[in-house]
Formats: sequence, structure tokens, C-alpha cells
Amino acid sequence: MSVINLKVNGRTHILDVDPTAPLLYILRNDLTLNGPRFGCGLGQCGACTVIIEGEAIRSCITPVATVEGFQITTLEGLGTAVNPHPIQKAFIDQQAAGCGYCMNGMMITAKAFLDQNPKATQAQIIEALDANLCRCATHIRVLKAVQQYQQEVAA
Repeated sequence: MSVINLKVNGRTHILDVDPTAPLLYILRNDLTLNGPRFGCGLGQCGACTVIIEGEAIRSCITPVATVEGFQITTLEGLGTAVNPHPIQKAFIDQQAAGCGYCMNGMMITAKAFLDQNPKATQAQIIEALDANLCRCATHIRVLKAVQQYQQEVAA
């Protein structure tokens, strides 16, 4: 075990954890943040995605020690049920969730991508979200939600 300092959603946490443990496990089990989900455990589905220093990162394959001191943002760090972040509101407005399991990855990936590419085309958005798996087939509503968010941020 090692003492690790994590900066998550604007707060610093000092944790005594296995430095090789996946960040996802620490977020969910130690910090009780349930936005990032365990999907495949291989970094292939996107359910576990978080933003680290502006980049969408798969937390299930990221050893916690490698992100010590970096700013980590989870879905909970974007907004609340009472005051949702504009991307969360767009997903609600467009009823983008089927079962909802992939929504963390979709929202986090879209936000990180559009923060860096605010004028992205529809094709670029589709490509950016391509590695996020959704079995409910809500892809059209997800795309509409991301485009709504993009328009609101641009306004």
C-alpha cells in the first residue's frame, strides 16, 4: 500500500491504496463515485471514462499511481441532479439514455472532445464517440445531445 494524493472533482483525497490498482476501483470503492462504470475492464467499451487534465482516459486500465497530482473529473464533477452541466442537460433533453450504462463514457468523452474541438463536424463527433459501446442503440439521440451541447456552448 502507498499513500496517493488524488485531485478528484476539485477536492484532494489522501488515500492509502495499492498504487497499481486501477483508478476506476479507487473512484468507485474508496471515493464512492458511481459515474464511471466497470464495463469490460480492458479499456475498450468507454463506460469507465474520466477526464484527466482535459483528456478522456479509460480509468479501468489506468494505475492510480500514474495520475497522482493530476486533476481528475468524473461525471459527478460536472453537475448535479438539481444543477446539471450543459452536457448532462442535453442528454436529458434528448432522452439519450437507453439503459444508461454507457452514458458516463458518452458524456465524458464528448465533453473532453468538444472542449478541444468546439467546431467539430458531425463526422468528427461520430469518430470521437466511436470507441464508446452502447448496446441500446441510442446512437442517434446521443449524437443529437452532443450537437445540442455543442450549439449551447458556442452560443
